[in-house]
Amino acid sequence: MSPRAHGSPPTFRSGELRDPALTAALRTLELTVRRRLDGVLHGDHLGLIPGPGSEPGDAREYQPGDDVRQMDWSVTARTTHPHVRQSVADRELETWLAVDLSASLDFGTGVCEKRDLAVAAAAAVAHLTSGGGNRIGAVVSTGHEITRFPARGGRLHAQAMLRSIATTPHAPDGTRGDLRGAIEALRRPQRRRGLVVVVSDFLGPVDWEHSLRALSGRHDLLAVEVLDPRDLELPDLGDVVLHDPETGRTREFTTTERLRADYAAAAAEHRTEVQQALRRCGAPQMTLRTDRDWIEDIVRFVAARRHSFGAPAKGVR
Repeated sequence: MSPRAHGSPPTFRSGELRDPALTAALRTLELTVRRRLDGVLHGDHLGLIPGPGSEPGDAREYQPGDDVRQMDWSVTARTTHPHVRQSVADRELETWLAVDLSASLDFGTGVCEKRDLAVAAAAAVAHLTSGGGNRIGAVVSTGHEITRFPARGGRLHAQAMLRSIATTPHAPDGTRGDLRGAIEALRRPQRRRGLVVVVSDFLGPVDWEHSLRALSGRHDLLAVEVLDPRDLELPDLGDVVLHDPETGRTREFTTTERLRADYAAAAAEHRTEVQQALRRCGAPQMTLRTDRDWIEDIVRFVAARRHSFGAPAKGVR
């Protein structure tokens, strides 16, 4: 494999990787996740989305911003100082990935393609939620077909699932993505309570909100947004020919200042719509970009989430 920039995941091009190359790429990805996340995000089994769990933890003094619903009144009465009861995540967690591998993710102008970043995000979630009898499954959608992987435990299952995700065939040209279909596939049949992680660039129509909100009543949610700089703005390139793989249309443009401004405004408006929909669904949003160190973005996200629940972010600098 050719040298990769610091912070970039391996490149996965399904249909082009020979088996030894794929094994090496997945191994590199696994080592990257383990070396850079072990000891940084793990502590009292808080998991990827720290927050109220079902197992009681230690009590600590109340801090501004803590959830008053977690007040421990017995300790408060004994000490005459307000205390909150910390809780940790369930020891057995079932995690489901909804991975969008539509044609819009076969693109990237940073150090990798968005598809590579989606596989990397799936690997990080698998690592962060593994162990202790936890299980992980996935639903992968290309718009052309939906592939399901049952939730099972163990490292071998996680490796086999990631291998299949990385080698998912590309959708035929002109095939639109179907994020709503992937989310719907998690609703039926009903699954045990757990964590649902949606990995997508969310560039299509926001027709998935109802389905995702239906899942929020039973599961914790996390949205992983995979972006490229060109999703947000166009550079001044003069005359360009652009092809949309989800519609099959090809058009020639001149990137004038007015066109670039309109494009940036439309992209910002769409992102705002996506963010508001995710917020209404109760899904925290973690953004990974092809031009940034994705591991550092994960660390920052989890550190911020821990602070929002009043828990210390040990080891994060």
